[in-house]
Amino acid sequence: MSKIKIPKATAKRLPLYYRYLLLLNDEGKDKVSSTELAEAVQVDSASIRRDFSYFGALGKRGYGYDVKNLLSFFKKILNQDTLTNVALVGVGNLGHALLNYNFKRSNNIRISCAFDINPEITGKIMQGVPVYSMEEMKKQIADQQIRIAILTVPQSTAQKTADEMIEAGIKGIMNFTPIRLSAPSGVRIQNVDLATELQTLIYFLDSDQLAEKQAENEQNK
Repeated sequence: MSKIKIPKATAKRLPLYYRYLLLLNDEGKDKVSSTELAEAVQVDSASIRRDFSYFGALGKRGYGYDVKNLLSFFKKILNQDTLTNVALVGVGNLGHALLNYNFKRSNNIRISCAFDINPEITGKIMQGVPVYSMEEMKKQIADQQIRIAILTVPQSTAQKTADEMIEAGIKGIMNFTPIRLSAPSGVRIQNVDLATELQTLIYFLDSDQLAEKQAENEQNK
């Protein structure tokens, strides 16, 4: 993102701010307050002001933030002018879904190639993306100067495949498999565990429901 050292939680929120600022700019709005931004992106205004403070004075007290200036700033921070090619490794059900999606809402990220072991799909173009055999990965990664890859292979082959990706030159892996990968220093792993996220959501919903029942019981006493 930037050479400025910022917390991981802040880094994750920056794309949210950027997407909302794009909407405001399209609507012709000139300024936005931290309160309005907080309501839109579901982040409290104190966190937003703290996030922005890492980058210096981005707004004025009593005025808020200039939408165009803020948009231009985050565009540079998030490298929105630079197209990032991403590889997809594993074209099963989830891989197919990701190819179909292919970051259509983003102007600067695209899946430019995919890899699989299935001879029925290698050598073909799916959703506009060429699918190569695993043997071709090292050459394609180098030729297309790809640093980031999405991993959607079965759990049993995840670590072996990740090792091959790293050997091919991948520096960042978005891991959709349920296992935690081992990687050398200098390689970043971002885990996306859908089952865990759903279980967390279920837990909070159940907790909310229990709290509501307890509140009702207290009122009925």
